[in-house]
Amino acid sequence: MAESKLRTLSMQFAVDAIKFCETVSGHRALVNQFERSATSIGAYIHEANYAHGRADFVAKLQIALKECYETEYWLELFT
Repeated sequence: MAESKLRTLSMQFAVDAIKFCETVSGHRALVNQFERSATSIGAYIHEANYAHGRADFVAKLQIALKECYETEYWLELFT
């Protein structure tokens, strides 16, 4: 399967998020929530490529978008 820009960017974001989490001291619950939502974005995008149809594909990408919004929330708490 050809690599898509969205899959590549979401993978890089997950790697960057993990590296960021390694630098944060304390607030383990927040770090855990952020790390889980940030890495799940790419997982849902990856899973969408194996969807059972167009509706399933769209649904998985919508979940990935929701994870983006959740990740944004956790990032705001860190700033």
